[in-house]
Amino acid sequence: MSVLGKWRITKMPDYVEDYPDMVELAYILFEEGGAGEFAFGCVAGQIVGGGHADAVAFSWEGNDEMDEASGDGWAELQPDGSLKGAICFHGGDEANFIAHRWTSSTAC
Repeated sequence: MSVLGKWRITKMPDYVEDYPDMVELAYILFEEGGAGEFAFGCVAGQIVGGGHADAVAFSWEGNDEMDEASGDGWAELQPDGSLKGAICFHGGDEANFIAHRWTSSTAC
């Protein structure tokens, strides 16, 4: 199994319950070639150095409330199929998360 694809961040224990979905539904995306992106609360970033294994480490650049931000992070598949990880801010906080594969509900 691989972390590739879009994941819906469903829990962020370090934040109040409604913060992760403040601007849009919280997610993290890992693409082929080590790229990706994420968004939660007022934070958004572009991932560099992800991968397609069942555990990855990455760097990111983006913004936090419109201020430049960067850092690193990690994500690891769990036995129950969920994704557990952290998005860490350079010189600052760590945003732990649990995510589940994004399922689309498009109407025909």
